Amino acid sequence: MRFALLNDKRIEATKGAKGLCPCCGSELVAKCGEIKVHHWSHKKRCDDHWWENETEWHRNWKNNFPKEWQEIIQKDESGEKHIADVKTSSGWVIEFQHSAIATEERDSRDYFYTNLIWVVDGTRRKTDIKQFQNEIKQAHIVYYLEYPEDYRLIREWGSSQSLVFVDFGTDELWLIYNDDCISAFSRNSFVELMNNTQSDEFYKVLLDPIQKEIAENKANQEEMRRIAEQKAKEEDLRIRKEYGIKDDEDWFDGRWGIKVYKRSK
Repeated sequence: MRFALLNDKRIEATKGAKGLCPCCGSELVAKCGEIKVHHWSHKKRCDDHWWENETEWHRNWKNNFPKEWQEIIQKDESGEKHIADVKTSSGWVIEFQHSAIATEERDSRDYFYTNLIWVVDGTRRKTDIKQFQNEIKQAHIVYYLEYPEDYRLIREWGSSQSLVFVDFGTDELWLIYNDDCISAFSRNSFVELMNNTQSDEFYKVLLDPIQKEIAENKANQEEMRRIAEQKAKEEDLRIRKEYGIKDDEDWFDGRWGIKVYKRSK
């Protein structure tokens, strides 16, 4: 945790400092060693069961945004409250997820935060990078996964109701889209957009190109299917005429040529 409360003011951890958790109000201990980034630690577990220990990856991502956007308390109508990693001025909540998370908890956060974006650490498991290494090298706006169920990250995050970006430590983030495709988006552009645009503009810049390519790909597939069906129909008429095949008969092109058989009733 980066911020504690002291006299109702947010303060960062310094050696010997004291503070309270802005969410649960319990006492915090300032951790100011030479190895890990300075942070606050609970003497007892925080009441916010969604909160997790912060890694350097977390802090680096948070530092892309103003301090006043970081670690913001969010409440719902029932009084339940949680600490959002980042909440932008346009109302987006960004959660940076390094550790494993249960599907039930992920779904709960999707529901609790109305405008939520996940950024998932794709470097945590080396197997994830290996699975996506070919896709990461591609330059497609949208990359279709032939067997999406084979990808562990897709199985874990594909059903999320929120936008999910995977950070593989490269210059691009990868958006998981429609359970069966991923799309590259510049890390720098993501940070710039979240710092400077409204939510509707973000959707337009991010999703419009993806949806356009998916629509074009669907139209192309439907046209190819129509052409194939038309060719098959024309071929069927030609064969029937050439071999005198009746309406109650069917045919197949076997090893020794066209074979005709009675259609089963």
